[in-house]
Amino acid sequence: MSAIQTPTITIRGAGDLATGVALRLYQAGLTRLLLLETANPLAVRRTVAFSEAIYHGEMTVEGIKAARISSPDLTEKAWSNGTIPVLVDPEASSLGQVKPDVLVDAILAKRNIGTTMDQAPLVIGLGPGFTAGQDVHRVVETKRGHHLGRVITEGPAAANTGVPGVIDGFSIERVYWAEHEGTFTTPYDIGQLVKKGDIIGSVDDTPVVAALSGVIRGLLRNNTPVVKRTKLGDVDPRGTISYCGETSDKALSIGGGVLETICAQLFL
Repeated sequence: MSAIQTPTITIRGAGDLATGVALRLYQAGLTRLLLLETANPLAVRRTVAFSEAIYHGEMTVEGIKAARISSPDLTEKAWSNGTIPVLVDPEASSLGQVKPDVLVDAILAKRNIGTTMDQAPLVIGLGPGFTAGQDVHRVVETKRGHHLGRVITEGPAAANTGVPGVIDGFSIERVYWAEHEGTFTTPYDIGQLVKKGDIIGSVDDTPVVAALSGVIRGLLRNNTPVVKRTKLGDVDPRGTISYCGETSDKALSIGGGVLETICAQLFL
């Protein structure tokens, strides 16, 4: 089999779902990855999010390391060191310099905030807000259920319902959002067990009360400024602590859809 040049892939976002996509691609040999993030990421599943490299300089998830870089000029050096570079570039202004073969919008903003088909030969949007054939070439479904991870070649992803997917029979009860602007404080950390009724934190003087028992799978860091409807955290009713350090089934399924799309471009 003749060798195929490994494509350069830029991913907008480095939260837990974007990280799942990056892991799936990296483990398949597509290692020329560049992740673009904001200067102050708000991923709640911090233990499995490469966005933590923005705060700590580097972050390892399931044995794969990501490292913050200060300039797109340093991407090649990061690749040669076996790491995934993460760059603060929320506007994706580095695309003109990087010239990726593939662009994946994994911001999961539930709307398109600036990704277009002319930004790369293959542009993939994840979830609601994108329409295949209109603003991106392909869309990967992100809604839990029968179609999760499927590649959409024409038309939009399922509309955002605002209701989290069901895990072990629970949906809206397991996820927590800020009721108003303020500062989120918490005495807890990811991986700790809580019981229904426990106060897991507060936004200023408004308590955040656990609606079910389980393990804290995601949580903003203590003393984080938030605005109304900022996601604060989630409690996994399955209570399996080890899941907190592992990429979710949802992230890996979405990553599989992205991998399928890229392979179709390479081999078909």
